[in-house]
Amino acid sequence: MSSASKSILLVDDDQEIRELLHTYLTRAGFQVRTVGDGAGFRQALNDEPSDLVILDVMLPDEDGFSLCRWVRQHPRQAQVPIIMLTASSDEADRVIGLELGADDYLGKPFSPRELQARIKALLRRAQFGQQERVGGEVLVFDEWRLDMVSHRLFHKDGEEVILSGADFALLKLFLDNPQQILDRDTIGNATRGRELMPLERIVDMAVSRLRQRLRDTGKSPRLIRTVRGSGYLLAANVQSQLSNGY
Repeated sequence: MSSASKSILLVDDDQEIRELLHTYLTRAGFQVRTVGDGAGFRQALNDEPSDLVILDVMLPDEDGFSLCRWVRQHPRQAQVPIIMLTASSDEADRVIGLELGADDYLGKPFSPRELQARIKALLRRAQFGQQERVGGEVLVFDEWRLDMVSHRLFHKDGEEVILSGADFALLKLFLDNPQQILDRDTIGNATRGRELMPLERIVDMAVSRLRQRLRDTGKSPRLIRTVRGSGYLLAANVQSQLSNGY
């Protein structure tokens, strides 16, 4: 994958970090824009879409969590990959970010090389998702319809659910492998584009978020089931249909 045409929007209130990452990522071939606060971020994203967002949690005017939520509701950028940066060692910050739709997180201090690896992994996943789109195809399962071109998910009652890029990648993985147990490494590679680190809970958080999207949040989820010690399983039949403009 070439980095030359890929644009990154970085928001961090630390000028040294902005300058360091701008230099490093530009040398790696990315087009990089940087801003120092939430207002600048909102304006920059409205002015011009980006292929990936790097979003600091702590900002002077607005926290990264509310900005992440806003991006996921943005008409043009709802599915853009988001990497959140956090200086807190509290796992709660990471869990909140993932629940709001962040695709990955990185704790400060971090290595620019590690950040670049995370960026490339997410961009590979996004590019793969674009290549796999099938014109006019809709996947129907349980009470849901997923349009593979627009990435729009509809319940039978007409409600539309907004999916992040990670949500879509995870749901598509389950729909491609119904009634099959998927282990955490398989899910991590498909949704994050990388293997998981020991003790990393990112997959469990992603599955929990997808269950919320699918109204599958009971004490014993019926649609995406946990197979203890093995992984997760989609307990539904999947049918492919041609889109009728729904």
